[in-house]
Amino acid sequence: MDLYSISFLISTIWVGPFWFAMLIRPYDKKTNNIMDKQLFFLGPIIIWFVIMILNPNGLIDFLNSGSHPDGFFAGLTQGMSTKAGVSAMWAHMVAGDIFVTRWIWANCVKNNDKIWLLRLSVFFGVMLMPLGLLIYLIFQKKYIIK
Repeated sequence: MDLYSISFLISTIWVGPFWFAMLIRPYDKKTNNIMDKQLFFLGPIIIWFVIMILNPNGLIDFLNSGSHPDGFFAGLTQGMSTKAGVSAMWAHMVAGDIFVTRWIWANCVKNNDKIWLLRLSVFFGVMLMPLGLLIYLIFQKKYIIK
């Protein structure tokens, strides 16, 4: 297993305990304590920076993708099609997913939303973040017509 496969795996595994805490024990004091710190997204962010430091050409290629002869998306595709590109993109996505999921969880707890909404939104917040966010925004208390 190479460095990029390991970084992909670590960034995925990193968010698991935080996600499970929000999903299974959403109102627990321990969950609140661990989610109150920035550790939940720090791992994937550090991994992203390590990949960028070890492979600075990936970031340079990204910045130059606008001048690619076949257009921006072709340049972006070329950069993302490397192991470093996929690993960095994945770490970036995982950090964003857990960040938005934490926001959903915190709002559900603060607003005392129904447990089914909290769990469904948190589940999809990490699995398919746009769907988790959409579910939360549609069904949260303050926007439901009574």
